[in-house]
Amino acid sequence: MTLLKHLVLAVAVLVLAVFPSAGRAAEAVTVSLHADSGFSNPGGITQKLETTLGRLLTQINTAYTQQQQAVDITDIQMDQFATKAINELWNNIHFYCDDREVFDRLWTMNKGYMVRQIPLILDDDDSQGGGNGIYQEAMVEFDLQGRITDFRLTFDSWQSESMERCGNAVADLERRMQILSYCDRFRTAYCTKDMAYLQQVFSDDALIITGKVVTSKPKEMSAPKTTVKYTQQTKKQYLDRLALAFKNNKYIDVKFTEIGQAGNGCGAITRSPVNKNIYGVRLRQEWRSSSYSDDGFVFLLWDFTDEQHPVIHVRTWQPEYLDKEKTKRMAEDDIFSLSSFDL
Repeated sequence: MTLLKHLVLAVAVLVLAVFPSAGRAAEAVTVSLHADSGFSNPGGITQKLETTLGRLLTQINTAYTQQQQAVDITDIQMDQFATKAINELWNNIHFYCDDREVFDRLWTMNKGYMVRQIPLILDDDDSQGGGNGIYQEAMVEFDLQGRITDFRLTFDSWQSESMERCGNAVADLERRMQILSYCDRFRTAYCTKDMAYLQQVFSDDALIITGKVVTSKPKEMSAPKTTVKYTQQTKKQYLDRLALAFKNNKYIDVKFTEIGQAGNGCGAITRSPVNKNIYGVRLRQEWRSSSYSDDGFVFLLWDFTDEQHPVIHVRTWQPEYLDKEKTKRMAEDDIFSLSSFDL
């Protein structure tokens, strides 16, 4: 064996020792989807969706295992929007599917299909590709032909399932699921630092309200008094400050961990009695970043006048607790809702 071959072999052994996953293909992920009873499975669409999603998850795991700069999606049926979504998410944080067999529900919609409970592990600052990280579920949308049209982070599975148990008092199920999808997309924009989408989704006259706990100095023989002070921002003011947060934080992880009162899904989405295109959404938010974290309640006022491009007129944030010990929770009646605004 020549000296050159010895050197090549030595380098290969060293690479495998330092990076044992380098050059190794990820194990294929298989997907099994189950639709509600009565679904006719036109043209064997379920099997097509299973194959397409399985290939995508396999490619994601391969990119993670081999520490690739991008996920290879050249042979996967995916439109431009979905391609952009997965590339932006990957550029911000790497992730993988920890399950080799994914069993999930297939949501059937008028314009396509949705899968909402895909288990992912996201890298955090400590994991650095080492296989430990943050558990997060993702969702994928398909058109009627089985092409992937969106990929994004989503709510935990039980939350979307709970929406079915609330009846049709405020909005039919498909409308509620559509609104949750837009909330998913809105939340993912923070994780991917997608300023262009946030510029688009907030209306030009959007109102941003943020609460901050303020504790007054105690007077003689009296305990300190805790109140919440609210500040209002315009769209420009809010996004300018958000841009600085994006720049100054290596990663941002935003989760919506509760929907509605007590997190049971009911009352999460309310419809304006005056304007049938206006919906209010109440959520509990967890914000984690490399320099700051907090928990609080978010209320979003969505306008679906333009079905293809709904916008947010109001975003509010309130702290969940009023004390550092986390014993005094924000009173239910003090949390913003649709009734807080004159609509």
